[in-house]
Amino acid sequence: MAASGAQWTIQRGNQIAVVVEVGGGLRSYSVDGEEIVDGYEEDELAPGAAGQILFPWPNRLRDGVFRFDGEFHQLPLTEPNLHNAIHGLVRWVPWRANGIMTDSVTMEYKLHAQPGYPWTLLLKSKYTVGLNGLRVTHSVQNLSDRPAPFGIGAHPYVRIPGVPLNDLELSVPARTRLLVDSRLLPIGEAKVVGGDYDFTTPRRLGSMELNTALGDLLRDHEGRSEVILSAADGRTVQVWADQGFKWWQLYTGEELSGQRRRRAIGVEPMTCPPDALRSGRDLITLGAGEKWSGQWGISRMMGLASSRLLERLA
Repeated sequence: MAASGAQWTIQRGNQIAVVVEVGGGLRSYSVDGEEIVDGYEEDELAPGAAGQILFPWPNRLRDGVFRFDGEFHQLPLTEPNLHNAIHGLVRWVPWRANGIMTDSVTMEYKLHAQPGYPWTLLLKSKYTVGLNGLRVTHSVQNLSDRPAPFGIGAHPYVRIPGVPLNDLELSVPARTRLLVDSRLLPIGEAKVVGGDYDFTTPRRLGSMELNTALGDLLRDHEGRSEVILSAADGRTVQVWADQGFKWWQLYTGEELSGQRRRRAIGVEPMTCPPDALRSGRDLITLGAGEKWSGQWGISRMMGLASSRLLERLA
């Protein structure tokens, strides 16, 4: 058995994506034979959370501790060097595939109540390749008899093959960024306008290092927020998310090893910022039996001007 478990390949025309059993995540996505998602091998553990689903919280939780409805909860410290709990509870568990079709597959996992997170939630993630690229639809249902708090995120690394990260033009529709401490936990917020972190006007990434949560998002007429990478030859990769996702985490991969270091950029849609189980900021709370859903996706285009997003904004 491969380290990433069973594999499901979905395809439409020149697009191929591979979804895996372990973590229910995205292992690869290619268009015209070009790997748009910087994935990993079948027998490899997902490096740097590549392609994983981050649930029931994305990013970091200080000391793994939070309170909800007056109750104290302690989660395992899965980032022990920084004394944090990181990226949720579903990254390394086996998911089940349902609704398997040529161009789509739905991965399903029931997160049972456990110490530190005493709620039972059903999570489904449907991957579809279509005319407009790869689309991922997440749905969550609270199977508990009381309100349940959660956030969700995804962790694709995207790239334009053959073009160094430094040479790519980046557009991020965010007006604020979180300030963080040495444990990469938020301690404040700042406007980005006119500064080093202002990518509302597309510009070359250069040697800039990012491991940054960006919020107060600009959206187009459909309510979508879009991060765009562009190369000088006209190739463009777009990562979009609907209104359920209020934050982007951008990560340029300095801590990754070998050839993966700064080969791609993590463009992570998140419903809430880091430490949200503690702060409550943009945290989703579902009542007993209630459901939530949200979408994000990736597409590659040729000759798309990197200013496209700004032209579509309301």
